Amino acid sequence: MIKIILAEDHLVVRNGIKLLIDSQDNLTVIGEANNGEEVLALLEDGSKPDIVLSDISMSGMDGIELVERLKSDYPEIKVIMLSMMNSSQHVFQAFDKGAKGYLVKNVGYDELLFAIQHIHIGGRYLCEELAMMLVDKLQDVPASAANVEDLMSEMDISDRELEVLQLISEGYTNVEIADQLFLSKRTVEGHRQNLIDKTGVKNSAALIKLAVKSGLIK
Repeated sequence: MIKIILAEDHLVVRNGIKLLIDSQDNLTVIGEANNGEEVLALLEDGSKPDIVLSDISMSGMDGIELVERLKSDYPEIKVIMLSMMNSSQHVFQAFDKGAKGYLVKNVGYDELLFAIQHIHIGGRYLCEELAMMLVDKLQDVPASAANVEDLMSEMDISDRELEVLQLISEGYTNVEIADQLFLSKRTVEGHRQNLIDKTGVKNSAALIKLAVKSGLIK
């Protein structure tokens, strides 16, 4: 049984999602909350969800603050963001903070249920609408291999840093990247900071946005 906490401050939306989830044999809603603070209170009272399905925009502690807090204090809990906002900036920010999935609120029931199941077994998921939006943006910025090499040279980005950048864009944590590339966590952290310094951006979300626009990553 996959245990879920719903964090959504619109009661009608929350009730609709709860009815759908509770209609499934292997899913159950064990708690409901209006914001991040209420989710943390449920956890402190002993609730042990597998997944928190959270709106990104809530009064008090919003979804982004919540996923960051859960990643720090309850890393075993997987977070799926559910939002009306479909901008790539919010997507990048959510995954950078630790979300495992991002869905827009008009997502179909079948896709929502698939995302929950997929993320529960260790996957990550970006809903089809947002995935296609990002594909369309990539098509608007064609980049040949030569162009990428020129850009890497201009920014002084190494092949190893490019590998790290690609994995960051796919939502992997520093520890997961270190495991994949057979590096130490500290080395990966150094590569991440070097990329931020070399590109002149403020954080990882902005780094990924720049990399996608420039064609450095696919």
